[in-house]
Amino acid sequence: MADTPIATLDRRPVALVTGGGRGIGEAIAVVLAATGCDVAYTDLHPAADDDPVRAGIEAAGGRALYVESDLADLDAHRPLVESVADWGGGLDVLVNNAGVVWPKRGDMLATPPEAFDRVIGVNLRGTFFLSQRAAAWMVAHPRGDGFRRSIVSIGSVSAEMATPERSEYCISKAGLAMLTKLLALRLADESVSVFEVRPGIIRTDMTASVREKYDRALADGLSPVRRWGEPADVARVTAALVRGDFAFATGSVVHVDGGLSIQRL
Repeated sequence: MADTPIATLDRRPVALVTGGGRGIGEAIAVVLAATGCDVAYTDLHPAADDDPVRAGIEAAGGRALYVESDLADLDAHRPLVESVADWGGGLDVLVNNAGVVWPKRGDMLATPPEAFDRVIGVNLRGTFFLSQRAAAWMVAHPRGDGFRRSIVSIGSVSAEMATPERSEYCISKAGLAMLTKLLALRLADESVSVFEVRPGIIRTDMTASVREKYDRALADGLSPVRRWGEPADVARVTAALVRGDFAFATGSVVHVDGGLSIQRL
């Protein structure tokens, strides 16, 4: 269990969820609010008056802050972290959820540099440097009340399961897996736990174009649990990690893939 449970804290933990405007990020933001966090979330679009994410966070009992921000823009990281900390009175949780895919799959022998640079720039480079900025803030501003902070990165089974037609994406997620280990080692003595949540085939806008293909594949046993994963599946695991239930497991990977990544004969 957490050294100090969320319900007993004098100040609600403040979570920052990148890419929180839809899909997995939206689900995580709402579940973290229900867990006891105030939640700031980012995306690329301007703020909307009728934002369903804000409504979901507030309905779950949390305060909400939306920040329009591009993870690939390293110059935006400092003002992002500072604005969230000023708004919430601190920064206790970073969920690295934002990620992109190149819209066209193809032979890795013909992968264009712009595809590699865009995917690596967001999924790995941007995530590395935002994690660096957030972790440095946490180290410089200890809570002092026993609550163990956390950084959770949303990876992918593509970190281990190779798809040559999506080489740049697989490389970005493999790098994210190593980032989790490195951060866990660096922050173990700073009351910050670090995890990777590794989803499989999740029903989101990102997978909409291949829905029929995976409907058939899942029915045929592509994964032992023959259904799509849902954003809520990922969100519930993330919330358990943020609560501190698994703090002693820092550096660990939690697969949320219906058994997809289990090696089978």
